[in-house]
Amino acid sequence: MKNITLLLLTLISLTCFANKTDQDILDDISNEKSFITTMKKHLDAVTNRDLITLRSTLSPNGEMQLILPQTEIMKSVDAFMDYHKEWFATPDWTFETKIVSTHVKSDLGMAIVEIVYREPMRDGKPYFNRMTVSYVLEKISGKWYVIKDHASSVQKSTD
Repeated sequence: MKNITLLLLTLISLTCFANKTDQDILDDISNEKSFITTMKKHLDAVTNRDLITLRSTLSPNGEMQLILPQTEIMKSVDAFMDYHKEWFATPDWTFETKIVSTHVKSDLGMAIVEIVYREPMRDGKPYFNRMTVSYVLEKISGKWYVIKDHASSVQKSTD
């Protein structure tokens, strides 16, 4: 019975793949590249404290959720921008990012990003926060936008 089930699953998978045209495959590749370009633009905007570029990566309909440890959910683009405006005014921090994985469909995708945030001095000591952040992006009118940012700390210098 296991062999029959495995054979059926394999045939279904092959049939699904065989039904994709070369153009479908090219469209998928283009869609994923566009998704990653937007994700990198968003991360670079944070790294460079660029509020204008950051805003351009966020949903034009105002939909946004920012979820941070020990903080209530911020539920709009305006709240997200207010938070970042205040944070960007803080001097001497750095933000290193690495996209670890992506999962992209036609109009919704997710990226998992490793981030290391550093301050040269906090309360008399160097500070860092290594995080894993999941981002959800939605394609609206043919363009990708960040609609969710959920950060969790993996390790902090204060642990």
